[in-house]
Order: sequence, then C-alpha cells, then structure tokens
Amino acid sequence: MTTRTLLTGKAPRQQLHRRKSRHALRRIAPSRTNLEAHRKSAWWPWAKRIATVVFFSLVAWLLVTNARNVDWSDVGSAIKAYPWPTMMAAAALAACSHVLYSTYDLLGRYYTRHTLSTGHVMKITFISYAFNLNLGSLIGGVAFRYRLYSKAGVGTGKVTRILSMSMLTNWLGYFVLAGTVFTFWPLVLPGTWKMSEETMPVLGMGLLGVALAYLVTCAVSRTHELRFRGRTLELPTLPVALLQVAMSCANWMLIASIVYVLLPESVGFTDVLSVLLIAAVAGVITHVPAGLGVLEAVFVALLSHLMPTGQLLAALLTYRAVYYIAPLIVATGLYVTTEVRQRRKR
Repeated sequence: MTTRTLLTGKAPRQQLHRRKSRHALRRIAPSRTNLEAHRKSAWWPWAKRIATVVFFSLVAWLLVTNARNVDWSDVGSAIKAYPWPTMMAAAALAACSHVLYSTYDLLGRYYTRHTLSTGHVMKITFISYAFNLNLGSLIGGVAFRYRLYSKAGVGTGKVTRILSMSMLTNWLGYFVLAGTVFTFWPLVLPGTWKMSEETMPVLGMGLLGVALAYLVTCAVSRTHELRFRGRTLELPTLPVALLQVAMSCANWMLIASIVYVLLPESVGFTDVLSVLLIAAVAGVITHVPAGLGVLEAVFVALLSHLMPTGQLLAALLTYRAVYYIAPLIVATGLYVTTEVRQRRKR
C-alpha cells in the first residue's frame, strides 16, 4: 500500500464501494427460484383465461344450437300449466334455502366474536346472497358484505374471516354431496357423449377425498390454521366442520329440490342434483352473472334425452323466477331500507 493510499484512504473506500455494489447486485439479480416463480405467474393467468374462453365458447355453442330447436311457445305453455301447489312448493323450498344460507355467517360470528345480533347477521347474509346469485360473487358476496358489515361496525379483517368461513362452508358441502352422488349414483349421460363410465365415480372419490382431508385436518390440527402459498386459512374444530357439511349439503339439496318439483316424474332426484352441481361449477368457470344461459345449457345437454326441451326450459325459467328474481326483489327492498336508516342516523 502506497503512502498516498494511506494518507487519502481511497483504497478502503473503493473496496467498500465495490462490496456495496456486489451486495446490491445480489439483491437486484433474481434467483433461479424467483425466475421460475415469475415464469409460472406469467403463464398461469393466461392459461386460465384461455380455458375460460374455450369453456365459455362451448357453452355459447350449446346455447345457440339448442335455442334454434326450441319451440318457445311450448315453453310458455308449460310455464302456464304449472298448478299452484307446485309453484307454492317451489317457492317454499326457495325460501327455506335462502333462510338456511343466511345462517352461514353465524359461523363466522362465532369465530370472530363480533356482537351483531342473529337477525342482523342473517339479514346481511340474505342480501349479499341474493345479489351474489344475480350479479356475481364479486359484487354480491364480497362488496355487499363488506359494505353492510362495515356500516354495522365490524372491522375489515373480521369481515374477511366471515366471508372465508361462509365460502368454505358452501363448497365443503358441495364436495361432500357431489362426491357422494358422482360415486354412488353416477349420472347416465346421453349416448352421444363419449365418456367412460368410470369417469364420474373417480371424480366423486377425488372430491370425497378432499373433503375427508379437510375434516381430518380440523380434527388433528393444534393451531387450527392451514397455510397455503403465503395465506392462512382459519380452521374450525371438528364439530363445527361437521356442522358446515350438514348445513351446506342440506342447502344444495334444497336447491335441487326446487328444480326437481318443477320437472316431470321421469327424472330422478339424483340426476337433477348431479346436473345442478355440474352447472354450478360451469357457472363459476365462465364468470357469467347468475350463470345466465350456462345453467340452461348444461341441463339441456345432459337431460334433454329424458324429456322435451320445452318442459325442461320451462322448469329452469320458473326456478330462476322463484330462486333468483323473487329474493332479489326482497333483498333490494331490505338494502334500500337499511341505507335510508343509516343516513337518517347521521
């Protein structure tokens, strides 16, 4: 080291600067793991979009193809021909389903320990569910819940936990019910469908396996938390998880019962339930609000070989009226009343 270096101290400064530069480059330069994660995150959204477009195109093709062959005057005549006892039974089943679904958020209240009354919680859930059915989950299930709960003094974090518990309850029952029906009462598909007879039972056993894994995790977990991809899901105790299954299965069966009472006796209940469960997933994949057209396309594709298409569409349109439209009218009135009362309190 020269005398100049000792006097000025430039060499140590240069070395320190180089070290800092190397550390900065290490922080900036992406690792192989980060690059792989970035590549995966880049193509995965596109894959989902392409799959959605393909599925939506298939549904649209089914709709157009079947709509050309429908005599809509027959559909109108079939709707007018429904006896009042049948209509009242469908309306009663729809009311029972909405009331039952409105209790889902009570499980969230149990875990978040907020102090809203049972009636208030059920009103919020009913309004959110009715708008969710007709406008989609983002507007109905999410936006309305956050708005109504926040106005009632419930924090955002608690609302998120309530919403997660409600969604988990809904799909847990779906997995159990769909798994059971697909495994033990597989749907007899039309002869034009080239699908192995083992496909539905295998799918059903897979769904049951997922549901069973959830229940076992709830039973043995000490922390009652499940972490996945950096997110934490709060798990209930096993008794509450079993209650989730019972509530959700009962609700899905009530929904299927509405369609069942509106259809001819030639169609079995398990067939109606199977098609409804398939249509529910199809609606989620296509992101169509209220599953408009998707529900009809799936039912026509899978059950039109058992009955006239006009009768089938009449049942589905009536089902929409009693389960979607009528509750939406009631929910709109309740929501407007709630907003007016909130403004008067200001």
